[in-house]
Amino acid sequence: MSEYRHLLPIAEAAVARAAEMMRHHSPGPLTAKGERDFATQLDYEIERDVRAFLQAATPKIGFLGEEDGVHGTGEMQWVLDPIDGTANFVRGVPLCAVSLGLLHGNDAVLGVIEVPFLGNRYAAARGSGATADGKPIRVSNTSRLSDAVVAIGDYAVGPDAAVKNRSRLALTARLAEVVQRVRMTGTAALDLAWLAEGRIDAALTLSNHPWDMTGGTAIAREAGAVVVDRDGSNHCPRSAMTLGIAPGLTGQVLMLVGAALPED
Repeated sequence: MSEYRHLLPIAEAAVARAAEMMRHHSPGPLTAKGERDFATQLDYEIERDVRAFLQAATPKIGFLGEEDGVHGTGEMQWVLDPIDGTANFVRGVPLCAVSLGLLHGNDAVLGVIEVPFLGNRYAAARGSGATADGKPIRVSNTSRLSDAVVAIGDYAVGPDAAVKNRSRLALTARLAEVVQRVRMTGTAALDLAWLAEGRIDAALTLSNHPWDMTGGTAIAREAGAVVVDRDGSNHCPRSAMTLGIAPGLTGQVLMLVGAALPED
């Protein structure tokens, strides 16, 4: 049995609290985090509520939240994005999620992602498989790029956005030439969850923030996906990129990324 499985009910209860707040509370005032980037009052309220719940339930596990940073220390650390896809949430677009992951050292070992306005919950603990709404899920068996539906992460905002977006646009253009469809949902957690479920065949984000990626990485890997950095090395919090890929496409996607981003 997975050594992390006993923590899943706690993680699911924490995420359920957050999802309920998303369903029943307005975003509230916005706080600027940089050029064209912001957090809502509800982001902070959810993070503080979930942090207090987890600290009471698992006092020996540290916590990292997107909005308020690190609290506590330990060999393991909860990692939370209280609202992944905040821009979608503010506009009433239902593609937004709560993403909670658990890091053991640098390894993503557990994840729970809830999509409140679509009514889905994805969960996994290392060694126990991945589920969507309690049912086992598995990554797709797609093996040809021409059959693949590929999600690409949001374009950059803030300092150096124009420079960063050259890479994103170059990759988008290369994907559009060869894959069946390109998608941008605006939430990295949902991209990885849908990869795990086989709804898409690759989720490519040319950046890496632990709160965005930890939960989804754990779920995608337990469903059989490959999650790596740009050079094919195992993805971890220090990785430059987050490339989640169905196994049958891994080599092809890494070659495509390399061809699209020769200067990176």
